[in-house]
Amino acid sequence: MLTIKQNLLETIKGGNPDRFVNQYEYLGFINGGNPYAVRNLRPDMGAPDRVNAWGVTYSFPVGTPGPFPVHKPDTILCKDITKWRDYIKAPKLDYPDSEWLEYKHFADEIDTNEVFSTYFIAPGIFEQLHNFQGVDGALINLYEEPEYTQEIIDFLVDWELEYAEKLCKFYHPEAIFHHDDWGSYRSSFMSPEMFKEFLVPAYKKIYGYYKEHGVQLIVHHSDSYAANLVEDMIDIGIDIWQGAASTNNNPELIKKYGSKISIMGDLDNSVLDKGDITREEIAQIVRHSCESCGTKYFIPCLIRGLSGSTYPGVYEAVSEEIDKMSKEMFK
Repeated sequence: MLTIKQNLLETIKGGNPDRFVNQYEYLGFINGGNPYAVRNLRPDMGAPDRVNAWGVTYSFPVGTPGPFPVHKPDTILCKDITKWRDYIKAPKLDYPDSEWLEYKHFADEIDTNEVFSTYFIAPGIFEQLHNFQGVDGALINLYEEPEYTQEIIDFLVDWELEYAEKLCKFYHPEAIFHHDDWGSYRSSFMSPEMFKEFLVPAYKKIYGYYKEHGVQLIVHHSDSYAANLVEDMIDIGIDIWQGAASTNNNPELIKKYGSKISIMGDLDNSVLDKGDITREEIAQIVRHSCESCGTKYFIPCLIRGLSGSTYPGVYEAVSEEIDKMSKEMFK
């Protein structure tokens, strides 16, 4: 029997996996934080709103999948993009080496014989744009103020490259799980042409740096439709797209691009993550996904970012049904 890590590599390389990679099992997240992360806190579920290290106000109401930025007139951070430098201040990263090393034991505790030591990074570049301005403001300014938008993107890339240097120097992650939602359930937020203009150069620098400094896997999260961006995902160095909604026609994507990028998802939270869903319905949906997408270049997974589900027991039930499909489809 292959280790979890070996099985993942066989799956994404089109080799001979002996079972489905079960959701997030291959990612050993380095939890516990670092000098920046412990100062960049967001609210717990049901707790009062909180302002993070960037100055963005976050809310986390009970019953929602996670915290999100509050975009009200009095909470939008960047009220005039032409004066963005007056509003957007990057959190410091120049803490002493000794402070970064205080958190190294969390990385050392990961069994890298079995799983990939993984750093989770969020929000991504586009998410930061709309965190600062609101979604409408960010999208409008891509058209109306492209020069100022590009200035902010460059500013964010420079900051993340400095952050990446710290992570690679002190924690040596083998994988990066990087958040940046690029679409809704039905379409991407921007055209492929605009994506290529603004985000491809940014992520080539970011993901290129990680790959050049020991990171083996880039797992990018966008729980959405983004089939029209897959060729650019390959170009910027993404190994696994996590969050691929079923609206992408994932079996066709796998057939066309499987040797270049793997698909992790196809199990939509909007369909599965419900309080009244039955075990039989979960089993049927998981079966359809596994049979349609196949055993190579595919990781069946709920499309939301990170393990877990809004309704208790759904994530675990999906994992159990994936194991059942492994026993049936890998003989």
